[in-house]
Amino acid sequence: MTTLAPTLSTRLLPNVSARLRDVLLVLAGSLLMALCAQIVIPLQPVPITGQTFGVLLVGAALGSKRGAAAMLAYMAEGALGLPFFAGGASGFGILTGTTAGYLVGFIVAAFVIGLLAERGLERSIRTSLVPFLIGTVIIYVFGVSWLGFVLGNLNQAITLGLLPFLLGDAIKLAAAALVLPAAWKFVR
Repeated sequence: MTTLAPTLSTRLLPNVSARLRDVLLVLAGSLLMALCAQIVIPLQPVPITGQTFGVLLVGAALGSKRGAAAMLAYMAEGALGLPFFAGGASGFGILTGTTAGYLVGFIVAAFVIGLLAERGLERSIRTSLVPFLIGTVIIYVFGVSWLGFVLGNLNQAITLGLLPFLLGDAIKLAAAALVLPAAWKFVR
């Protein structure tokens, strides 16, 4: 059996009960996502946002279960009317619109990134690229697939929902690969 490495979040709030710590960390992760969603370059039908960066950080810092829970909380908060989605949007319609696949991909990506972080892969710049690249690919698979379904054309979905994002997401991936190892050095 593999012993899991502690995630960055296990170093936070050491004197708080585990359940309360989990709730606070999930809430903080969802709020970070909401903040990242407000960084927007408006494109249609999918805007460029800071959300991908948020998913990478939240998944790696919180681990698989708390990271996925933070993404679910983020989606619920936005669906219930808080202005948490890209550019301050909210409402249940976002969960069925052109960006719905990306949102579902956030949950899966945060879980997988968290699993890899629980194995210690987010602790160095060299190894942190692996979970972040895998997470980004997961977001694209879910997002572009759903967009292709909505548009009725996978080629158009790739043109509109993948190609414009490659450079920006590469930058976000590199930034996350710098931030997480630095955070580990800080908490040591």
